[in-house]
Amino acid sequence: MEEIELYLDDAKDTMEKALKHLSIELTKIRAGKASAQMLDGIQVEYYGTMTPLNQVASVNTPDARTIVVKPFEKKLIGEVEKAIRNSNVGLAPNNDGEQIRLSVPPLTEERRRDLVKKVKQEVETAKVNVRNIRKDTNDDIRKLVKEGVSEDAVKQGEERVQKLTDAFIARIDDTFAAKEKDILSV
Repeated sequence: MEEIELYLDDAKDTMEKALKHLSIELTKIRAGKASAQMLDGIQVEYYGTMTPLNQVASVNTPDARTIVVKPFEKKLIGEVEKAIRNSNVGLAPNNDGEQIRLSVPPLTEERRRDLVKKVKQEVETAKVNVRNIRKDTNDDIRKLVKEGVSEDAVKQGEERVQKLTDAFIARIDDTFAAKEKDILSV
């Protein structure tokens, strides 16, 4: 049935977005390795306007424990340092007048467990989102019976929605396993 295919395509697109959102949220949870994404979300005052850090400075990771932030304009270095210090990334900026170096300390065992808990929360949210998409899609498919679609076609549609849901839950579990391994590896 064409209508069922449309609902399935829509459900798949929405589930993809839920998975993409999960990936974005997980990049913000640091695994003890330096990454430029750790500074995503930091805003710097630039000529009276709050501007994302990556638009006023280059952010690089020369090694696994260091992030280097080099403002495009030298006079901004104080503002960039202040923005990093006031953010909740938990890294102390070291300003040499040209660039800012951030040392990423190795994680303690307790901190690693806390991060895994945080990852589990994000993963659970993603699973709930996927299940809600399944529920909404099934509700839409069931309404097609009133429009003359056979009950067998509706049942098959619901089964396909379940298979799609199972596939996305498995992908979410794989994402969790990879992130957990990343966090727990020393």
